[in-house]
Amino acid sequence: MSRIGKMPVNLPAGVEVSVDGSNLVTVKGPKGELQEQVSKLVKVEINESVLSVTRSADDKNSRSQHGLARALINNMVVGVTSGYEKKLQLVGVGYKAEKKGTALHMNLGYSHPIQLEDPDGITTEVTTPTEIIVRGINKAAVGNYAADLRAWRKPEPYKGKGVRYANEVVRRKEGKTGKK
Repeated sequence: MSRIGKMPVNLPAGVEVSVDGSNLVTVKGPKGELQEQVSKLVKVEINESVLSVTRSADDKNSRSQHGLARALINNMVVGVTSGYEKKLQLVGVGYKAEKKGTALHMNLGYSHPIQLEDPDGITTEVTTPTEIIVRGINKAAVGNYAADLRAWRKPEPYKGKGVRYANEVVRRKEGKTGKK
C-alpha cells in the first residue's frame, strides 16, 4: 500500500467534492473551484467528511497513480480553503518590482523593465520594492509562475544577485584572488 495514498483526506466544512464517471474530481470551496482528471486505475470514494483513494490492481503503474491521485486531491482541498503563496526576493543594486494594475513591472539590470501580466487564477503582490508574493489556489500554477519570475535572473553564486525564493540559500563562491 502506498503510504501517501492510504491516508484519508479530511474535508473541512464548506468544501464540496464531487467525482463523475470519468474520474473528474471537482473541489469547490470558499476561495474557488478546481478540477483534476484522476487516472482510471484508482477509485475515489467520499464518506461524509472523509475522502479516500483506493487502487484496483497492484502493478507498478497503479501504485504510482494511487499516491499521486491522493496528493493532487489533497492539494486541491488545501488550495480552495487556505490557498498557496510563494515569496520571492530581489537581491541586487537597482533590482526592484512594482505593481501597476494587474501587471508586474520588474527592473532586473536589463536595459528595459520586464512587464508581465498576472495569469488567470494567480495574483501577485509587491509588499516592498524587493519582495514579491505570488498567490493562488492551484499549487502547481503558483509554483510555475514563481519559477518563471525567478528564471528572469537566477541568483548567481559570486555576489548573490538575482531573484530568489524567500527561504532559498545561495551557496556563495570565492572570487579570483589575483595572486600568481
